[in-house]
Amino acid sequence: MDASLSAFPYVNGGLFADENIEIPQLNEDIYNLLLHNASESFDWSEISPTIFGAVFESTLNPETRRSGGMHYTSIENIHKVIAPLFLDDLEKEFEEIQTVSVTKTKLSKLDAFQKKIAELKFLDPACGSGNFLTETYISLRRLENRIIQAKVDAGKKVVSGQITLGDVEGDFDPIQISIRQFYGIEVNDFAVTVAKTALWIAESQMMKETEDIIHMSLKFLPLKSYANIVEGNALRMDWEDVVAKNELDYIMGNPPFVGARMMSKEQKEDLLLVFGSKWKNAGNLDYVSCWYKKSADFMVGTKICSALVSTNSVCQGETVANLWKPLFEMGVHIDFAHRTFRWDSEAKIKAHVHCVIVGFSITDNNQPKRLYALDRMHIVDNINAYLIEAPDIFIENRKKPISSVSNVVFGSMPNDGGILSDYSFENKEEIVKKYPLARSMFKAFIGAKEFLHNKERYCLWLKDISPNEVKKVPPVMDAVLKVKLLRENSNREATKKLAEYPMLFGEVRQPEDTYIIIPRHSLQNRRYIPLGFMSPDVICGDSNLLMPNATLYDFGIMMSNVHNAWVRSVCGRIKSDFRYSVNIVYNNFPWPNPTEEQKQKIAQTAQAILDARTLYPECSLADLYDD
Repeated sequence: MDASLSAFPYVNGGLFADENIEIPQLNEDIYNLLLHNASESFDWSEISPTIFGAVFESTLNPETRRSGGMHYTSIENIHKVIAPLFLDDLEKEFEEIQTVSVTKTKLSKLDAFQKKIAELKFLDPACGSGNFLTETYISLRRLENRIIQAKVDAGKKVVSGQITLGDVEGDFDPIQISIRQFYGIEVNDFAVTVAKTALWIAESQMMKETEDIIHMSLKFLPLKSYANIVEGNALRMDWEDVVAKNELDYIMGNPPFVGARMMSKEQKEDLLLVFGSKWKNAGNLDYVSCWYKKSADFMVGTKICSALVSTNSVCQGETVANLWKPLFEMGVHIDFAHRTFRWDSEAKIKAHVHCVIVGFSITDNNQPKRLYALDRMHIVDNINAYLIEAPDIFIENRKKPISSVSNVVFGSMPNDGGILSDYSFENKEEIVKKYPLARSMFKAFIGAKEFLHNKERYCLWLKDISPNEVKKVPPVMDAVLKVKLLRENSNREATKKLAEYPMLFGEVRQPEDTYIIIPRHSLQNRRYIPLGFMSPDVICGDSNLLMPNATLYDFGIMMSNVHNAWVRSVCGRIKSDFRYSVNIVYNNFPWPNPTEEQKQKIAQTAQAILDARTLYPECSLADLYDD
């Protein structure tokens, strides 16, 4: 070998062993960038290994990240998972050992504790670029370095100018924790390579910290081939091919976030494979639910504890009963949880997803249950699947209200691409001015946005209009023909059938009497979801729900703090905003049984709310209900 090359230490590691590497041509700019900017002028020794996850994420376009549900992780958020899962308990155990006053006993306990953490094994079954594994390794090695420092302080002896640890007679390997304790599964081949590299960098950095404690040089190179991070689809693999379940201690990570309606064909097949045909309503679950099911299956009969990050949808709305009720019946229980918070990554473009963290196991766990909300931890008796301190109750889909009250239904769905349902006042008046016959064809239309923000909108409502009259108004006839064509070209058979009725909305549910309008989505910072009464002449769109034949008493109950507290507890969410549903929220709400006198009082209070709104005619409901 040329002398200029042999001067460098042999690295190895097998990182590129199975690849035919094509080295790109380097121009002057790239040459200078690599040699001078990235080498001579930059100190790599203290770079954060987790930064490689952010670098990897930056190479992916937004569509790739979105379709794969990829959200890489900040160190702060990683610790929200690993601290309550195991690290807090290990730290506490170490501090207790530090209080031992008898040196020999203390050294013995430190030896046993170091051996204990060196035998722990960790699996991230959707490891991405390895941030969870890398930060966990770094955290354990820092704890081990504190153990080594404690041994030095408690029992060091100098023999022939050398510092030894523990008893002079015994040999002591200063580092026992190894990256071989960490296992990962990742579908992206490049991410697998990034994860391995990050772990090697972390190993090198932590070895340097150990050297500073023991004042000795330790051998790092050549790298050993490291195969514990496996490329593959974790949902189609037997995890025991990666690590034996009876040897594993912890499962952790942030699996892909892909909504039930956003999954690709392959992802939907993954989900059906994991849950099987007998799992009730599995098709309505988000993709991340697969990792909860696979983890639970893997934990049966073991001491494994798990903690996963997921979109908050897994603990809200109909998903709770669909996912968690069967898991609880398997013996799963929640040991700790972080309620909804915003999950940011180390990447330049933040993920901005709203997440929860759920720590769960099947093995007996007598530790206090910890519930985190707004960065505060509360010790609680039980954490249910809605991540609240309450019994394990499941609110399931109900077709009819649990109480003897009016049914709530969806507003009318246009299914028209906006052709019938999206006219401004100016558009409407322009047509009416030219064709006066068209005035009876237009009605005010109200979606959630129009209701909450005082927006004006109109629609063509041709339900009782003669086809002959429609033909006399060319712009209206043109709209009808466009709707027919749009529906005929749909991929959905149900929509194609609607092409036979192009004058009508796809679903018509407009009541004939005054109704209460309920926006299906409302901001989380509203203490009360704004509701209101509407005339039957105002067409209610399907971004709202409606209660026909509603009374002031009904309005009073629906606007009450009791009803809104119920909504906050059991509703689904978009990010953190409320998503009101009929089958989960309304039909399961237990209405009171007041006396006639109490009903009258509630109705009076309801009227007072409506009167208070009229004092501010220039304000929208969004303004009035902004805390």
